[in-house]
Amino acid sequence: MTTELLMPRTASFVDIDGLKIRLVRSPSDTGLPVLITAPWPESIYAFNLVWPRICALGPVTTVDLPGFGMSESRPDLMSPETMGQFLIRTMDELGIERAHVVAPDVGTLAALFAASNNPERFESIVGGSGGISLELLGEPLRQIVESSRDDFAGSDGGEQVYQLAKTMARGPIPEVILEDYRASSKGQRWNEVADFVRAYRRDLPRLAELLPTIATPTLVVSGKDDPYVPPSNGQFLNHRMPHCRAEVIEAGHFVWEDAAETYGKLISEWITGSYRETSEPSHKQSNCSQAAAACQGRRQGH
Repeated sequence: MTTELLMPRTASFVDIDGLKIRLVRSPSDTGLPVLITAPWPESIYAFNLVWPRICALGPVTTVDLPGFGMSESRPDLMSPETMGQFLIRTMDELGIERAHVVAPDVGTLAALFAASNNPERFESIVGGSGGISLELLGEPLRQIVESSRDDFAGSDGGEQVYQLAKTMARGPIPEVILEDYRASSKGQRWNEVADFVRAYRRDLPRLAELLPTIATPTLVVSGKDDPYVPPSNGQFLNHRMPHCRAEVIEAGHFVWEDAAETYGKLISEWITGSYRETSEPSHKQSNCSQAAAACQGRRQGH
């Protein structure tokens, strides 16, 4: 794995809904846009190793959503559903009418909520590594979801994230990127943005009800050995969404860094055409119907 910095150090900030949002744009202006959202607890520079390959696909914009990376935050945006609304505002502000949206980790949930209300804005979605079902979360993530801010009040999130990325990634990460991860979570920033996953208890059941209605072609890429978000979360989406494909690759949680070559290849093949081949087999129709019926039954039971 290279330790070179392949992404440009030309990040800029734009004002969106009163917040300073950090982004990096590729020089290309030809083709359908690709919008990428950063995973947590990393930043836009998590895509350093796949950046050149994705930039060959069209104009690329990589964004730190509010609270993540180095973008400013606001408490009312710290949930998947409200972040989905902000994702659409971001596309409006950047003049992106329709895009392939690559949104791993926390971005997966925001993108799915956004696509449920604004399907015309999404050519396709690439997600994965984001918790989808409360019952399927890995224990480390479950503990955060069930925590309160008081549980981490005395911790420096930046140092914890620095050590996590340095020890969990399956190859060396450039020190300048590790320092960006540290700065993105320093002090109480990590604890504050953890409210996003604490909102899973409310938002994930709601998202489960919407999944059978989301027709956007979706590729879910999971790390086989992900302790936070096991591949069963990807299968959860695959079984409930009508146009979804799930891939499991040899990686931990940080698939974009652990298996950059495979990850970049999957994204490239998907965006250049395989997303159009995502069909709706009869068994998926059945699964979607069963999922919708189960959701209806739970609502009636309440």
